[in-house]
Amino acid sequence: MREFSYTIKDEVGIHARPAGLLVKEAKKYESKVVISREAKSAEATKLMAVMGLGVKCGETVKVEITGADEEAAYESMKAFFESNL
Repeated sequence: MREFSYTIKDEVGIHARPAGLLVKEAKKYESKVVISREAKSAEATKLMAVMGLGVKCGETVKVEITGADEEAAYESMKAFFESNL
């Protein structure tokens, strides 16, 4: 399992457009990608679950990646968060 934390810099948080891009990115991998905020968590491949987390600008999320291609997924997801969120 690989994991990282990221503080959201997008001024509107994880809203529809970036959530859609995030889901698309997560679906590229066999590994399970889970995003957590406080006590809530969601699989990154489920759009409504990701949006349901209600992540706002300045909040920190934890991303956990588990599976066969977790190393590649980790690098890609980390880069995605840094350039899009």
